[in-house]
Amino acid sequence: MAGIQQQAESWTSEMRAEQSSLKLGAELGPADPTAFTQRRPIPQPVPLDRHGPARIIAMANQKGGVGKTTTTINLGAALAEYGRRVLLVDFDPQGALSVGLGVNPHNLDMSIYNLLMDSECTIDDILIKTDVAGLHLLPANIDLSAAEIQLVNEVAREMALARLLRPIRGEYDFVLIDCQPSLGLLALNALTCAHGVLIPLECEFFSLRGVALLLDTIDKVRERLNFDLELEGILATMYDSRTTHCRQVLQRVVEAFGDKVYQTVITKTVKFPESTVAGTPITSLDPASSGARNYRQLAREVIAGAAERR
Repeated sequence: MAGIQQQAESWTSEMRAEQSSLKLGAELGPADPTAFTQRRPIPQPVPLDRHGPARIIAMANQKGGVGKTTTTINLGAALAEYGRRVLLVDFDPQGALSVGLGVNPHNLDMSIYNLLMDSECTIDDILIKTDVAGLHLLPANIDLSAAEIQLVNEVAREMALARLLRPIRGEYDFVLIDCQPSLGLLALNALTCAHGVLIPLECEFFSLRGVALLLDTIDKVRERLNFDLELEGILATMYDSRTTHCRQVLQRVVEAFGDKVYQTVITKTVKFPESTVAGTPITSLDPASSGARNYRQLAREVIAGAAERR
């Protein structure tokens, strides 16, 4: 992973040189992101005759503000639109995922913290059915920050979340875990129980530098705790085709990670903040928007990828 870190540093230097020589626009060619990522047709999902077992995907990036929670909400909603049963797990003490789905974390009597720390609490006690059919939520609030401290002295502390999710895997097709922007014990729990890690990556160079640390953590978890953990994919977010910087970063990401980069690119739009304020996915707020179309395409990629891995 050190090589990726060095490569990111090298790319930063190259970018500065190219910008100063005014060669960037000509070298990158078209602004259309598919020029960098398009590889093969994405099949339409087929209807299911039964649900489960769920593929568990951790949405992780230790850098904040990269669109991780936005992706969790809207990918989950898009998967549900295609007839998949989806469970969203808010595993961030900030409770942003819960807020983004219209839940006030301060008004919660019980949250995933109680599920982790109270043996008498069950998933049904805290499960929230969202306004999107087939999309359910395990909410969180600031109480979850205490779990990181309390779990330290527990036996098999890295397996706490895995134990909670194991009984309900058969009820869902996908479980998406929104991790906090750090690599602490909570994130370690998410990686230990997940089948794959989806990394939202903002199209800017400093985001590339942080990915190396996360990939190193994924490798260690795979070696010691979760032998089946794999990189689900890297999702380019906040893409603005008008800026040469975004175009260059996307090109470099594809060069570095190849087929691990989703063909879907999430373009920047004002509809995302609006959907957060409304407490509803963009697929419901503005179904015809570019953001909604982006996440439906991502959902098709995720479904196709899960089918290939079965």
